[in-house]
Amino acid sequence: MSDDAILFEVEGGLARLTLNRPSRLNAVDPEAIGRWQALAHEIAERDDIGAVLFGANGRAFCAGGDVRAMAELATGEPDAGSVITALADRIHDGHRTLRESSKPIVAAVQGPVAGGGLGFMLVADLIVASEHATFASRYSDVALTPDCGVSTLLPEAIGTRRALELTLTSRTLTAAEALDWGLVTEVVAPDELEARAREIARAWLDGATAAFGQAKRLVRSGLTRSFQEALDDEARTIGAAFDGPEAQAHIAAFAARTSPAGSGG
Repeated sequence: MSDDAILFEVEGGLARLTLNRPSRLNAVDPEAIGRWQALAHEIAERDDIGAVLFGANGRAFCAGGDVRAMAELATGEPDAGSVITALADRIHDGHRTLRESSKPIVAAVQGPVAGGGLGFMLVADLIVASEHATFASRYSDVALTPDCGVSTLLPEAIGTRRALELTLTSRTLTAAEALDWGLVTEVVAPDELEARAREIARAWLDGATAAFGQAKRLVRSGLTRSFQEALDDEARTIGAAFDGPEAQAHIAAFAARTSPAGSGG
């Protein structure tokens, strides 16, 4: 296995992004943070990537930030808080870049998710969780506050009241509870997780890939702008899609299937 903090490969239009610090429950350290930011921009900019499968090695998906590594980095710094703020900004830049991209992301969550790990997970558009996965805040365990987009992404996914319950208490959600709350898209048996996540990604790649990507971008960006801005973007985007080769081929095939019998030249 590579020593890279995050593994990355692209094959057949599918980018595979894998957190790779299993001995630290995939908590992110400065190296992982820098790689996350760089890979986010690479994914957004590469034309040969049509979908992303986001996973993690080991028994946990992500425990958020590596508090021990952060403490060591900040040791002796006159303004240690500013060091942590700068690292958070780099994570957030990666999150924002992936969220605003036209590359749909499916996450395969095999085990515990805690703290900022919730924010990493919620960057994905669809989330498939193993029956063994659990979800918790745990920020209060180290007297810290939400980061990695959790204060925005969590209430967006499950509503303000439930987000507050998860962040202001020690509650840990089971996979079944996370599904009921809307935190994940579906729950599968552990031995089905990889195959199911890959099936979703392949469906994006085998279908109207560009349309799926633009649909993701429209829905995501619509959350942060006015209704009129969203409508204008929708109009421009569907017009551009209609003129594109992907839509032209699908529309022609649809028209052929639905044309009245005996019509034509």
